[in-house]
Amino acid sequence: MSRLFGKKKSPAEMLRENKRMLDKAIRELDRERQGLQNQEKKLIAEIKKTAKQGQMDAVKVMAKSLVRNRHAVTKLFGLKSQLQAVSLRVQTLKSTQAMADSMRGATKAMGAMNKRMNLPALTKIMREFEKQNEKMEMTSEMMGDAIDDAFEGEGEEEETDDLVNQVLDEIGIGAAEGLVAAPAAAAAPQQVAVAPEAEPMAEAAGLDGDLQARLDNLRKGA
Repeated sequence: MSRLFGKKKSPAEMLRENKRMLDKAIRELDRERQGLQNQEKKLIAEIKKTAKQGQMDAVKVMAKSLVRNRHAVTKLFGLKSQLQAVSLRVQTLKSTQAMADSMRGATKAMGAMNKRMNLPALTKIMREFEKQNEKMEMTSEMMGDAIDDAFEGEGEEEETDDLVNQVLDEIGIGAAEGLVAAPAAAAAPQQVAVAPEAEPMAEAAGLDGDLQARLDNLRKGA
């Protein structure tokens, strides 16, 4: 139909058609060779049968036919090998043509993309992207620091309260009792340890009036 309407075949179509013709010729050679080999088996059986009957002239004629048959089979093998080589070459050309078509299409696509690509605009976009990215990172860091500062005091205060409660629980004193009894408990060891050096320690540590009065009373009692 393509020839009737004058349509020109593409190289890929021509290669495909030639490959199909070569494969068909190879199949026909195989069928012919198979027929000759079957005929060879029949000739061998006929030669044996005729030789047993003592008809040597007929045996010689059939032997010549067998030789010719075997030569024909050998020629068919050679033709098949040549056709297979040509078919392989056609297949290689077909693959090369397909690769060339693919490269041609890829080249056109790359050319179109390069034409549409505006390098100055792309450079401007990349610079703006870097600027906005840096700005976003700085904003994220500032927000993170602000959040850490907001929650840092609360966390330390809660941790301090928990630690004090834990210590008081370990020594068997409640939180309220510990807060009331703490000054009295702290004053007892001062009577023993601070008595010999009360005045120098008061001057060095800057004790308030109440504590100084207590130390004076302790010194008078001694």
